[in-house]
Amino acid sequence: MNLLERELHYPLGDLLPAPGTTHEVLPGVRWIRMALPFALDHINLWLLRDTIDGVEGWTVVDCCIAHDKSRQQWEEIFATQLEGLPILRVIVTHMHPDHIGLASWLCARWNAPLWISSTDYHVARTLTSPGASDSLAGGDGAADFFAAHGMTDPEAIARIRGRSNYYANMVPEVPDSFVRMLDGDTVQIGGRDWQCISGYGHAPEHIALYCDELHALIGGDMMLPRISTNVSVHSGEPDANPLRLFLDSIERFLELPEDTLGLPSHGKPFTGVHRRVGQLQEHHRDRLAEMLTACTAHPLTAAEALPIMFKRELDFHQVTFAMGETVAHLHLLRFAGQLKRTVDAQGVYRFGAPE
Repeated sequence: MNLLERELHYPLGDLLPAPGTTHEVLPGVRWIRMALPFALDHINLWLLRDTIDGVEGWTVVDCCIAHDKSRQQWEEIFATQLEGLPILRVIVTHMHPDHIGLASWLCARWNAPLWISSTDYHVARTLTSPGASDSLAGGDGAADFFAAHGMTDPEAIARIRGRSNYYANMVPEVPDSFVRMLDGDTVQIGGRDWQCISGYGHAPEHIALYCDELHALIGGDMMLPRISTNVSVHSGEPDANPLRLFLDSIERFLELPEDTLGLPSHGKPFTGVHRRVGQLQEHHRDRLAEMLTACTAHPLTAAEALPIMFKRELDFHQVTFAMGETVAHLHLLRFAGQLKRTVDAQGVYRFGAPE
């Protein structure tokens, strides 16, 4: 456990649900942990006891990627954990593949509606449409974007250019219809009120869920205990300022009670949400200060600045996320007037001291 984690409390200790099982963390709230084939090797999903239109069953929160092992784990849960009751509703916090990948399969399997923000639904639907450009992680747009920000390795650029179906491979389709979730909405799940809290910067319109009766926050990727949420600029919105949006969004969690139990998408259930907000604010403040010092001394591309942000060795998959996050930090400083962006004759951007 690192120093930051010691400032948080993990009420379940080192307990992790075994594959294909659930663990009840609160009355009517069960924790599912599924494997992911990435460096971030798992996602937490939530199974909530529910009744809709007089029918007893379950609401699922998040789905995992479309992957044979994920389907197999779901089949084990269907067979052993549902108490013979159906899944009545599928809630997706946001449109990233590990959250929405199997939504269409789950909804079709149980004739259950998808609940999600409108923005994230339509972005996911666009990215899964035939011929769609995968601006999040691959294709020509992403390759050109990374090249414009200083990535020079021809092999890396070629690999990114070739990943044109990266999103669709993990999210082959989304349901044809959805129920819109909006900030401030109250969703009744199992006779309890869950408040929708929108968040920005990580995804277009992320929805977290807070239940005051349980003092529990299903935080999705907006409130993680161990790692900092990825906040990136993508080729589809190349002049975005997502880090500003993210930092503004997480301040809303300070309005929740001190003893709120955080139920994150990655990591273990924890208390200390207020402290975690402070840790994330401090983390980004420190990275921004380092970035400002380096770029003021000498104008840098995002690729040149990346080692300032990420001092550990990264695999190729991680580098693509790290590039987007580095640009996000540079953009916050740029839009705050602390750095100036210039472009050279080759179309490469550098960030340096303003005149």
